Amino acid sequence: MSSSSPSIDLKNLATPPKCTADFCLIPIGTPTASVSAQIAEVQRLMKASGLKYSMHSAGTTVEGSWDDVTRLIGQAHTLLHEKGIVRIQTDVRIGSRTDKAQTMEDKVAAVEKLLASDQ
Repeated sequence: MSSSSPSIDLKNLATPPKCTADFCLIPIGTPTASVSAQIAEVQRLMKASGLKYSMHSAGTTVEGSWDDVTRLIGQAHTLLHEKGIVRIQTDVRIGSRTDKAQTMEDKVAAVEKLLASDQ
């Protein structure tokens, strides 16, 4: 007995139509301990992408289709490789949901609403 459903075409399975990804790109082997110049390059790429994004102190959150978001993270790697960074490590957390549309601002607002009741 197979555990996969025969009604799903696994070879042509689509990616989720929308996702939110939080990623922290870490250039390795830069001349100094600072990576702000490299992160600024990535932020320029984010802006040029047209996707919705928000930089924070430990990375960037970006929203869009699965394919667009993961392509953009890959392009960030390529951009820095082309600028001479030979090694890059990136931590990525990607979420998707099908029960409702929810933006990154919606997620923050839901927690802030709960915290407001603490007053």
